[in-house]
Amino acid sequence: MTICVLLFLLSAFPKISIAQELEVGAARFSAYEKFVKGKKVALVCNHTSRVGERMLYDTLRARGINLVRLFTPEHGLEGIADAGERVKGNKRQTHFPEIVSLYDHKKHLPTEKLSGVDVLLFDLQDVGVRCYTYISTMHYAMEACAAVGIPFVVLDRPNPNGHFVDGTVLDLKYKSFVGMHPVPWVHGMTVGEYARMIVGEKWLSKGSKLHLEVIPCKGYTHSTRYVPPVPPSPNLPNLLSILLYPSLAFFEGTTQSVGRGTDYPFQVVGSPKNKVEGFRFIPESRQGAKKPPFMGDTCYGINLANEALDSFYTHPRIRLKYLVAVKKQCTGRYFSKFFDQLAGITALRIALEQGKSEEDIRAMWQPALARFMKVRKKYLLYEDFPAAR
Repeated sequence: MTICVLLFLLSAFPKISIAQELEVGAARFSAYEKFVKGKKVALVCNHTSRVGERMLYDTLRARGINLVRLFTPEHGLEGIADAGERVKGNKRQTHFPEIVSLYDHKKHLPTEKLSGVDVLLFDLQDVGVRCYTYISTMHYAMEACAAVGIPFVVLDRPNPNGHFVDGTVLDLKYKSFVGMHPVPWVHGMTVGEYARMIVGEKWLSKGSKLHLEVIPCKGYTHSTRYVPPVPPSPNLPNLLSILLYPSLAFFEGTTQSVGRGTDYPFQVVGSPKNKVEGFRFIPESRQGAKKPPFMGDTCYGINLANEALDSFYTHPRIRLKYLVAVKKQCTGRYFSKFFDQLAGITALRIALEQGKSEEDIRAMWQPALARFMKVRKKYLLYEDFPAAR
């Protein structure tokens, strides 16, 4: 890497922990070798499951581990399927283990697919927002392991939005695959910490007992500014989209586009029916967004592609101002039936419809947030961000 390229990267992502100082759980083979050596191993993984430049399943096989089956989440093994697209499993190939999709119409891990398996590893890059479905896939995989009595081992990875906790806490009457647990919209936990909470708070099926192991990262704290080495899903292509996701994912429950099918997914918001001059975009079919909302139509709205990265760390919070601003531009219906399910409560939609201020809305969820922070503290594996200490 040239000096010029290095300086550019450092200016684009300020104050990031140096990569050599951080080691993800999957890279710490000596810490989990005892769980996999001489065993029949299955792995929940996708394109983010890497050790350096190498895929984890290749790393394990190179070490002589008997890897018998791969399970994949939403977006598939290569991470290119559309959001919500049904992903089918692959037939066994001569050079590859069987691949089983966990994002079919049922979304559960079939216990019969754990027949003959001694241990299940879980290694996915999450982004720390309740609706991001990798943690729901993890829940169902944990239940399957509990049902057949095999260990569930989480190879932990940093949370790029792990430096704050914010938003509505889910009311369980809205429980779904985009929100399974009574946690805030932004929970501020790694998948390893989250798995510990699932077990500790007894959120698995009644009576389930699970042997859970978490292989922690080294060199990570909840103040670390972590940049995932590859996009965690096809419409989160860069760090800015990941940092904007806690604020813009709410728009999935509105009549607006979040830029799927453009060069700036989760960095723009708009609709053909918005009353606004200036910024516009036209969604088109592309990999990861084969049939995006408003395909081929000109959308009018807001462009956030130039937001300063540093501001997401110096002022870590959900930015409700985007929801408020676009609502003023929208003509006709703004919220879809999906919004309350995403938000996990009805009160957020009602407050936005009533035109309440961002600070008034934020005050609404503080009591539930404070209760959650006390629970969360029991399951942390890493030093917390300063505001939570």
